[in-house]
Amino acid sequence: MNSPVSRTYAEAAVAALTHEMEADPNVVVLGEDVGRGGIFGQYKGLLQRFGAQRVIDTPISEAAILGAGVGMALAGLRPVVEMRVVDFALCGMDELVNQAAKNRFMFGGQGRVPMVVRMPTGIWDASAAQHSQSLEAWFAHLPGLVVVAPATPQDNYSLLRAALACGDPVVYLEHKTLWGASGEVDVTRTATLGRAHVLRPGGHLTLVSWSRQLLACAEACSALAADGIEVELIDLATLWPWDRDTVLQSCARTGRLLVVHEAVQAAGFGAEIAATAAETVGCKVRRLGAPRIPVGYAPVLEAQSRITAPDIVAAARAALA
Repeated sequence: MNSPVSRTYAEAAVAALTHEMEADPNVVVLGEDVGRGGIFGQYKGLLQRFGAQRVIDTPISEAAILGAGVGMALAGLRPVVEMRVVDFALCGMDELVNQAAKNRFMFGGQGRVPMVVRMPTGIWDASAAQHSQSLEAWFAHLPGLVVVAPATPQDNYSLLRAALACGDPVVYLEHKTLWGASGEVDVTRTATLGRAHVLRPGGHLTLVSWSRQLLACAEACSALAADGIEVELIDLATLWPWDRDTVLQSCARTGRLLVVHEAVQAAGFGAEIAATAAETVGCKVRRLGAPRIPVGYAPVLEAQSRITAPDIVAAARAALA
């Protein structure tokens, strides 16, 4: 029987890919630098294990990489497409938006695109505006795409395997600064896309977040608990489809919802959650996201785009007022 072992976020992804590639010869990897293990070590050792026909280094052309992935998927393979960072994926958006996302619908289900597109997301320390974006709301808005945002090594193992088994195109958003984060990974644990995790029970306020922002949310919950305020913290994990039942049941119990995300607040995915809760449950809702500014390079400017635990505590207290 396998026992949980400590792995980093990056190692968990390698373990998930190794499992799937051993089980199915149709799983292939393509992208820039995947042969040398990826810029975050998320493909380390795969070239040596599976060879250059299945771990394919590509030219620097995001449109070509995504287009090749779509073609591979339609031909029966299960490609994992590496975009290095979500910001670079914008150069290949036509292939994702107009081809991968639409194919199953436009051709009456005759073709499917079982492709996982890995797009490391979020603020990358001292990397400035073109390397620090959180664009999950763009992809959640597009019919035909599944959107996943793993927050822990366990989720990066289980959700990556679930994404590969999905059968539809998955935008897989791993945070750029989580790769070295460690945690126990149980390889027998499976995940279901569209199912959230209740990380902390509470009766005063429902707090919903995802990805790296959960770390600040957990810190805020501990600070609030010291004052007798019990917050129910929910990790959404999958943004589309999102777990409406878990979130709305919690909102019905607490009567209050706060959604927190690293992305810009204006038109962020938190608005969808807040609106749905207000319409369905009638609870009090608040959102907390970044200001609508580019992420700065200088630390003092970068800090303006970060949502900190004290920010979350203040927003939670306002929601409870």
